[in-house]
Amino acid sequence: MSLQSEIRNQKSEILPRSLLIIKPSSLGDIVQTLPAAALLREAYPNANITWVINPEWASLLRGNKCVDHVHIFPRGELGGFGLATRLLPWMRQTNRLKPDVALDFQGLLRSAFIGRTSHPRAFYGMSDAREGVRKFYDHIAPVDRNTHAVERYLALVENFGVPIQRPLRFPLPSGDPIQHFDDDVPFVLLHPFARGRRKSLSDLAVEDFCRALAPHRVVLAGRTKRGLPVADNTVNLLNHTSILQLVWLIRRARFTVSVDSGPMHIASALSDRLISIHSWSDPGKVGPYNESAWVWKNGELRQVRDLAPSTRRVKGRAFRRADVQQILPLVRQFL
Repeated sequence: MSLQSEIRNQKSEILPRSLLIIKPSSLGDIVQTLPAAALLREAYPNANITWVINPEWASLLRGNKCVDHVHIFPRGELGGFGLATRLLPWMRQTNRLKPDVALDFQGLLRSAFIGRTSHPRAFYGMSDAREGVRKFYDHIAPVDRNTHAVERYLALVENFGVPIQRPLRFPLPSGDPIQHFDDDVPFVLLHPFARGRRKSLSDLAVEDFCRALAPHRVVLAGRTKRGLPVADNTVNLLNHTSILQLVWLIRRARFTVSVDSGPMHIASALSDRLISIHSWSDPGKVGPYNESAWVWKNGELRQVRDLAPSTRRVKGRAFRRADVQQILPLVRQFL
């Protein structure tokens, strides 16, 4: 039986001609929504699928055959004086979408507002939505807030009537090459900084890691306002890569070491050659989805498949300089 026949047997409604995915941000959340988008495309190959996304992340959907159109949500422009002059034209564009079905993967007031503004025939959301927005939905998917974000998003499409076919696909672009970067020389990619408080590595831990891997090449990537001394074997690309260049680097790295961040989720989608470093965040809920990837937390290094189920918040500690020695043997295996 085909997937579409199975869907027809589960639901008596006419197959939707247009779907709206609402997931404006952030980088990691968008990556984790990709399998749900892929399942929607497989279930409805002829539907017109539009994704609402912030402009800074739109390139992540480049070449994605699961998405027909991108509807930009210019969040950065919708503030301060002149809000109405910028918001009203965007609302008029959104009013014209009129999808058969809108699915809110964000679960916040702004995403529910986007969904209702698009005038869908049916609006689906999740039970763990915040800011009192569940009243906006026509259908609410029960989700367990203690499960991984990918599983929560899958529960939403399953509630809509789409069977979950595994293994999951993370359709990511091939990325953009970096000019004058020799990717024939093996390298480890280190993404040491994140916006979240107390997620980043210390400058000394970064320097120790780079020096300890010499003479092997270490490439630093990501965003930071901190100045950072680097070793001779280090290529410092901090603040010098686009999202698509970062995807390209991750695809070519022998191994990636990253703090809990959006780029970590890209690495998890592309490879199991990854260590994700978690200080206070719960790797069972927001860590790598790839069960063969590795997680560091509280001085312990283990694979995702060996993590205990998330039932309560576990306190964590910062990654220290001494912890560098713990992760080096695993990284060196791939060099």
